[in-house]
Amino acid sequence: MTDDSVGVRFGRRLASFATATVRGVRDLATASPSRFAVLVFSTLILLFTGLFSLPAASASGIQTPFADALFTAVSTICVTGLSTVDMAGHWSPFGHVLVYIGVNVGALGVLTLASILGLVISKRLGLRAKLIAAGDTNPLRAHGGPVNEGQTVRLGEVGQLLATVALSTLVIEAVLAVLIYPSLLINGVDPLTALWEAPFYAAMSFTNTGFTPNAGGLEPFATDYFFLTVLMAGVFLGSIGFPVIFTLWRHHFHLRRWSLHAKLTIITTVVLFFVGAGVFLLLEYANPKTFGGLDAWDTTFHAFFLSAMTRSGGFSTIDIGELNGSSLVVGSMLMFVGGGSASTAGGIKVTTLAILALAVWSEAKGRPSVEAFGRRIPSDVQRVALSVVAWGATIVALSTITIAQITNDPIENVLFDVISGFATVGLSTGLTATLPDPAVYVLALTMFMGRVGTVTLAAAVAATSRSQHYSLPVERPIVG
Repeated sequence: MTDDSVGVRFGRRLASFATATVRGVRDLATASPSRFAVLVFSTLILLFTGLFSLPAASASGIQTPFADALFTAVSTICVTGLSTVDMAGHWSPFGHVLVYIGVNVGALGVLTLASILGLVISKRLGLRAKLIAAGDTNPLRAHGGPVNEGQTVRLGEVGQLLATVALSTLVIEAVLAVLIYPSLLINGVDPLTALWEAPFYAAMSFTNTGFTPNAGGLEPFATDYFFLTVLMAGVFLGSIGFPVIFTLWRHHFHLRRWSLHAKLTIITTVVLFFVGAGVFLLLEYANPKTFGGLDAWDTTFHAFFLSAMTRSGGFSTIDIGELNGSSLVVGSMLMFVGGGSASTAGGIKVTTLAILALAVWSEAKGRPSVEAFGRRIPSDVQRVALSVVAWGATIVALSTITIAQITNDPIENVLFDVISGFATVGLSTGLTATLPDPAVYVLALTMFMGRVGTVTLAAAVAATSRSQHYSLPVERPIVG
């Protein structure tokens, strides 16, 4: 047998294996979008764990311990911002490039990323692939029911939505980088270094990650209000979600043409932003370790900055560990809510909170249905909202109990960092950097579940909903 024939056979087998692999991935993406999304994120995390473990990724040239490499990979892909190492000093330029690439890939979202990969594999968006992408906007679009078609992105618009995701990410980060660059120069950053740090800060703000490329974090910029305002703007744009950006791009300020999702997201986000700032201002104005030594203007501005960052931004101009216990509780509540659906933010999402609040209000008023802005919110949406909250609370409770048992650290610090991880915020009381390896793995799993779990849970609930052509007898248990 000649070498040529052996090479031909090997080539055919390799081509056959590649074809079977692509077909298998495509079938999985079609049959189970949720599992495919989890597979995509898990694969990315394993890939980046290996890359972060390379000696070339660390500034010292020494291999990073597995626990730290894994945690950094999860925090990067899940756009969390928590870290067990000094992000500015531990990683080499190659390591920082990995972080930059990882957060932008992770920011695309679980199901949106899965949809794009499905598009690449199949060369087109089929009906089920469109349902996957539409599910990232509203998981309930994956089945029939009383969902008003005008209140969400239609299947025919999914291609436009995916284009909007990619284009808005590039354009917004580019604009943020241009605005940030002069501030870096004014604050003494070398012009060449600023060319790297400007897009890095832009990516970290829009993706709501919160990593900083320089030693000392935001401390050198604590009085540069223009710089901090640009960061807040980036966090806000990233947290409202791509469907809202898509709606604003199509309808601008024609409020009547906005979807119900866009209205609820923006209104709830703005309300929480001002309420959070007011509460932090009230609780911390006399704390000498945080806002107590600042004048009225500085205190007010930093209260708003802290309110914005606890929603998922992750940047901080103060030592979070020095906040009063009451402020840590308020921060935990804001982090648990998070940002908008299909956004770079985490948490249970502001639309979930809005729907539950509307349901409570309707029940108090004795109304037979939940309504907002002339639209009725169907019961299946309310069930998904309840499921997401129950899922999130369960994850946070189990993780907090486990880590508290492992570390014996104060429960308020453990709870804050756990919620920060679950909601992919990135703020820390200082606890995360001191965790032993077993607790590091628990918190990494919490971040993964927080980023992937709630979305895939909602998609799974929606996909498994089916019509029932009969009804059982009614019996009312005692509630309350």
